[in-house]
Amino acid sequence: MVPYNPKNWFRHIFAFHKSDTLRILLPEMVIMALYTAGLTYAEDNVWPQLRMLKSTIAVHSLVGVVLGLLLVFRTNTAYERWWEGRRLWGSFINDARTLACKLHAFLPRERAADREFFAAMLPNYVFAAKEHLRGSVRWEELEESGSTLAGLPRTGHVPNQIALRLYERVAELHRLGVFSGELLYLLDKELKGFTDHLGACERIRNTPIPYSYSLFIKKFLFVYSVSLPLGLIPDFRYVAVPIVVAVFYLLVSLEILAEEIEDPFGQESNDLPTDDLAQRIRNNVAEIFASNHA
Repeated sequence: MVPYNPKNWFRHIFAFHKSDTLRILLPEMVIMALYTAGLTYAEDNVWPQLRMLKSTIAVHSLVGVVLGLLLVFRTNTAYERWWEGRRLWGSFINDARTLACKLHAFLPRERAADREFFAAMLPNYVFAAKEHLRGSVRWEELEESGSTLAGLPRTGHVPNQIALRLYERVAELHRLGVFSGELLYLLDKELKGFTDHLGACERIRNTPIPYSYSLFIKKFLFVYSVSLPLGLIPDFRYVAVPIVVAVFYLLVSLEILAEEIEDPFGQESNDLPTDDLAQRIRNNVAEIFASNHA
């Protein structure tokens, strides 16, 4: 995610980054400019009959309203997925902090091995979940405390395996009489929350916008952009070139932005800062377990 100050809006006008839509669409914008200029030349020198299509601008005005509504709905739907992902990661942070506080308070100080286990494995779950949503797990990011990672499968659903280890350690402490049944009930809410949050993130990632809907918008944008010069050239001549390019950039940029933010768990500029959020959880958990107020 690109950090920025929203108050310095004028500076952002001239800022470009690798996922900026102007940079992405530049080749297509050049093609649209050449296409419009070629149609203008053809109307002047080859097919003057094209001037009869001047009336199509009224159709484009009407259709443009419908297209704008479609793009607004498309962008809002994509942003809703992005914001839901951010709320889920906020829940990850809250549950990790709460669970760490409970374990720090309820675990006796003499059970240092158990405290180290939870201090390592709670953040490990979040780091594994972060990379699981990107397609794989970076094992170098996981902390090894004693034998916490020994025997952990390197394939499959790694976060589930870490959650299983957490539940097994809590169950073992219950059998040993360290944790009471009431305490198990208190801990289960946050442990279950981890799995619930990851499942919701997987739902967002694995459920893209329906193919037919996405394809329809792209076809709509293509036909509208390709036919727009026919209605503008009779009145604007070569001035229609920058007008068509500007309209093309505005409309297609909205579709590109929607495609980028509808899956917010990757490493693109507009995706969620899950790396920073996971590190924040690790720092918070370490700080809680390092506290001497137990």
